[in-house]
Amino acid sequence: MEFQPQREVVLASGSQSRERLLRSCGIAPYIIVSGVDEEDPGITALTPADMVIALAILKAHTVRKQVGKRHLVIGCDSTFEFDGVSLGKPETRERAIERSKALRGKSGLLHTGHCIIDTQTEIEYSDISTSRVYFADMTNSEIESYADSGEPLSVAGGFTLDGLSAPFIERVEGDPTGIIGLSLPLLRRAVISFGLQWTDIAEMVVPA
Repeated sequence: MEFQPQREVVLASGSQSRERLLRSCGIAPYIIVSGVDEEDPGITALTPADMVIALAILKAHTVRKQVGKRHLVIGCDSTFEFDGVSLGKPETRERAIERSKALRGKSGLLHTGHCIIDTQTEIEYSDISTSRVYFADMTNSEIESYADSGEPLSVAGGFTLDGLSAPFIERVEGDPTGIIGLSLPLLRRAVISFGLQWTDIAEMVVPA
């Protein structure tokens, strides 16, 4: 029998990591990129934690205008806080190298803001997932090779738990999925707050 979800999930993000997380647990999301300006001075002036919540809400509400009823719209934003400063996407090889050298052997906080809107009831749930990430004492050669891969240029903080930098992360304190970009336990809490069950949005089938 074909699975018929109670709500169709819409991911307001072009992040492949977030899409993979949802698909890995039985959710097949529609992707609608919000296109919001993440560099708006009014937003970047906020603290790292407040900034990711503000952007998640803005993304979710922007995409909410493009869909109808019976959807769950998920907006997310992530940043890495180190010494009180928000470190977004490095965008250049040189900045990625500089950042990795500053982080090696140290730790920081990965914040991911979430805003989930149930378009049938117009109820929304906003919260933040924060985890501490501890880095290995990477060598210069490892740092340069990682930067050359191109992976760190477009991810918050210049690293990702589900990619090439995984061996350089010694341990984490908190939710690993939040570090990747979308906290699945947080999403489940949101679903329950809407009066739904996880199985109303996710097909519980083991991948072939």
